[in-house]
Amino acid sequence: MTTLGLSACGTARYPESPQFRDGSFRNPVTPQTVGWREMPRVLWRFMFDKPAEASPAAPLPVASLTREQLLAAPDQTLVRLGHSTVLMKLQGAFWLTDPVFSERASPVQWAGPKRFHAPPISIDGLPPIRGVVLSHDHYDHLDRAAILQLAARVDHFLAPLGVGDLLVEWGVDPAKVRQLDWWQSTTVDGIRFVATPAQHFSGRSLFSDNPTLWASWVIQSESFRLFFSGDTGYFDGFKAIGEKYGPFDVTLIECGAYDRQWSGVHMQPEETLQAHLDLRGKRLLPVHNGTFDLALHDWHDPLARITTLAAARGVDLMTPQIGQAVDMKAPSAVTAWWARAD
Repeated sequence: MTTLGLSACGTARYPESPQFRDGSFRNPVTPQTVGWREMPRVLWRFMFDKPAEASPAAPLPVASLTREQLLAAPDQTLVRLGHSTVLMKLQGAFWLTDPVFSERASPVQWAGPKRFHAPPISIDGLPPIRGVVLSHDHYDHLDRAAILQLAARVDHFLAPLGVGDLLVEWGVDPAKVRQLDWWQSTTVDGIRFVATPAQHFSGRSLFSDNPTLWASWVIQSESFRLFFSGDTGYFDGFKAIGEKYGPFDVTLIECGAYDRQWSGVHMQPEETLQAHLDLRGKRLLPVHNGTFDLALHDWHDPLARITTLAAARGVDLMTPQIGQAVDMKAPSAVTAWWARAD
């Protein structure tokens, strides 16, 4: 585990990290993504050539959720709160991944991608949260307003290198922040958290050049093993993680906001399924869909495609409704709720 790395000028520097080179964090292999020459055309498509069903035509079904329900839920319960925000109950304590509760995934709340649905529970309504696990600094994963609201309520914030510096800059108690490089681990209450590789990028402004690291996470309790992908393109790191830490009881893997033009940093559904197989996962719960319009595909396309693909390969798939508590020790929750939402 690495300590906070602010230099005298306030800029995070991690020369000891193999991922930090020439003043920025880098992927081992440069991924395919949209370059500056292609950007104007992509922006034009986002503004004027979106598919008719890029957003739901009707309000999405969201399961009601209360603090009392969560406190009474059995251990190893997972709840999708939207996008990549998942509430996990492990060994009697609650953990959150990438908590985003704001209406828009944007630096401002008057513009930018707007939620398809409200969170099924407010931050005030949550039970005590032992810790927050962060994958990277993009607005649809790192919500400053949510972090500030959670800061006094949460005991631990686990983050990739540099993301922890942002939290401290925003006012989070440094004693609560642990930031890790790839393959580093930390333990809280007997639960082991390992920051593992991902293939993505970072930055919270237009001209940012990967100022913070991105990561996936392995989470190991006494009787449960979970993988959380964060955002990533498909790469050989999944096999390495599966060989080192698998098999996993459940994988939370991104499936949404994809396009061939940026396939190096976001996976197609076929790649999501392959990543699950590489990781030696038992159950797959696809995330990063159903909350924000961040790409050029129909909003329901990720869940529809991954359902078909999983069935063809005999993969145990979970597609719970937003807000639906799922007991990992019970049969999988597979409902095509998105097909009834339009």
